[in-house]
Amino acid sequence: MNLAMFLLAGMDSITKTLATEYAVPQILSVRFLIFCVFALAIARPKSLRAAFSSKHPYLQIARSLIIVVEVGVFIVAFRYLPLADAHAISGIAPLLVTALAVPFLGEKVGLRRWSAIAIGFIGLLVIVRPGLGVFNPAALIPLAGACLWAVYQILVRKVSDDSAATSLLYMAFIGAIVMTCLAPFFWRAPDATGWLLLFALGVVGSLGHYILIKAFQFAPVSTLQPFHYIVLLWATVFGYTVFGDLPDMWTILGAAIIAGSGLYAFYREQRAKH
Repeated sequence: MNLAMFLLAGMDSITKTLATEYAVPQILSVRFLIFCVFALAIARPKSLRAAFSSKHPYLQIARSLIIVVEVGVFIVAFRYLPLADAHAISGIAPLLVTALAVPFLGEKVGLRRWSAIAIGFIGLLVIVRPGLGVFNPAALIPLAGACLWAVYQILVRKVSDDSAATSLLYMAFIGAIVMTCLAPFFWRAPDATGWLLLFALGVVGSLGHYILIKAFQFAPVSTLQPFHYIVLLWATVFGYTVFGDLPDMWTILGAAIIAGSGLYAFYREQRAKH
């Protein structure tokens, strides 16, 4: 999970660079086509029919469509917000996962973990500061992305009895089909640097999501959520070194509240198990 967060933060840094020059469908069409090659290499299918054999085909399709939309939402967010700010807001996702795990995965969440979720939302309000004259409507974009990301993680767990290769294939092919149909309407010929960044985006994104899927096969969703917060560190590092962006004091405070709430929810879960 830690390695996945490092790779996904690096992927977001490349995405933010590309988003200033290219449209979302173009970026994602190349990314998902490379993802298809990666998924096929991992699966090494004797037949595509066997490779796509799933115990949950409809959930796999829904999960894949959700991640395509989620990635597109965050590309738009990176156009308007620094990496660290976008990730600080999206840090609410692990708490959303904990909440969603109750109705969709049958996990039990006690009063103290519900309190942690509520405090996490207070941290979110500290970051976006609605009604204080500093609210940036763009902050709603990564918040929408966080909701989609939470639903995606729940669905990853729901289909975790399928192989990682099958899950990769569904995501790669559905993403490639949808975005390749849209890309011609937005295509802008990349230069050499553009092609290099697009290729790097596809490779880094493929590795990050494969490792994330493997992590969810080995541990429950709620157990892995605290490790999601390390992405805030990497987003700050990449944001500063690549773009010269640093989060302000309120963003740091809100992110700390959200991360602290998530870690407390994890602590309470471990106590409940023992």
